[in-house]
Amino acid sequence: MVVAGAGMAGVQTAVALREQGFRGRVTVIGAEPHQPYDRPPLSKAVLLGKAEDSAFDVDFEALGVELRLGCEVHGLRPAARELDTETGPVPYDVLVLATGAEPITLPGTDGVPGVHLLRTLDDAERLRPVLARQHDIVVVGAGWIGAEFATAAREAGCAVTVVEAADHPLAGALPAEVAAPMAAWYADSGTLLRTHARVERVEPGVVVLADGTRLPADAVVVGIGARPATGWLAGSGVELGAHGEVLADARLRTSLPDVYAVGDCASFPSARYGERLLVHHWDNALQGPRTVAANILGETPAVYDPVPYFWSEQFGRFVQYAGHHAAADRMVWRGDPAGPSWTVCWLREGRLVALLAVGRPRDLAQGRRLIEAGRHMDAEALSDPARPLKGATAD
Repeated sequence: MVVAGAGMAGVQTAVALREQGFRGRVTVIGAEPHQPYDRPPLSKAVLLGKAEDSAFDVDFEALGVELRLGCEVHGLRPAARELDTETGPVPYDVLVLATGAEPITLPGTDGVPGVHLLRTLDDAERLRPVLARQHDIVVVGAGWIGAEFATAAREAGCAVTVVEAADHPLAGALPAEVAAPMAAWYADSGTLLRTHARVERVEPGVVVLADGTRLPADAVVVGIGARPATGWLAGSGVELGAHGEVLADARLRTSLPDVYAVGDCASFPSARYGERLLVHHWDNALQGPRTVAANILGETPAVYDPVPYFWSEQFGRFVQYAGHHAAADRMVWRGDPAGPSWTVCWLREGRLVALLAVGRPRDLAQGRRLIEAGRHMDAEALSDPARPLKGATAD
């Protein structure tokens, strides 16, 4: 068994293979030289110097898992059943693609000093002294990573401006009416949020917007999204989607025999939601490997159709989301969005399909189970924040 990728999805695939009884050779190949590590702490404890790293608590030696770190994969030759790496070919019987995603860079910023990304441990270590010096920082992109970084930078005492091309934060994830109360969190924290703001160019020490505004910036942090890290699969015969993701089936198999894909690099068909999902979140990288291992080792097919879940800590709020919603789904609010805790639920033909919970972990826990069960909800009862979600079912 060879696993390409040493992030959460790759490591958990190796762990799941052992837990489910595989006794053969397992090799995990990672491009970074560091011991495999968890990414969420990078924008929190590691960035603020409260932790040196976030290495997984996995004893690879005891598991009998071989790690090949600092080894980049360059290609796949399925006819030979080999991976091409910078240290030579690696043969496989079964291959799992778990190379994750890579951040999208801001055009025209290559080589400009003071421009940063936040995806890897090395990125966090480069940014740590920037925060310690309490620099003026411009964050490009008001998505999840932009908000989390701005939160840490404000905690460190930096002056922070966040620029977003759309008309509201989290534009790729949430509708404007849901994101509107979240926009106020920026001001509450002392962070300046500028929407409808496109970056024209970045000069040393300055971000120039399309309207001519010049923003002082000792450092610029770019958080405008990520794309599947699958460029190395060109010409391999692995079928890719419109976003460059590996098109896995419901059992997380690729278009090639004995090649699976899991985590940020792969999409999968969801019968629950009636569409293909590409999920770039931690829980997906944790859950998917169990299905991959079961399908590699078991005789009974295991279908992967989870309720997607993620969380974010920003501006003193704990934000959680479960499910998947579409623009046509009905929204039901629970609580006052101007207050410290509230929830938004999405219903499709009366069934709960998604919810966003701010400071209401019980709503999230109950809602996730209701989504999994496909329960119909009483919208009026659902809108009462004092009523438990599980007590608002209509069936």
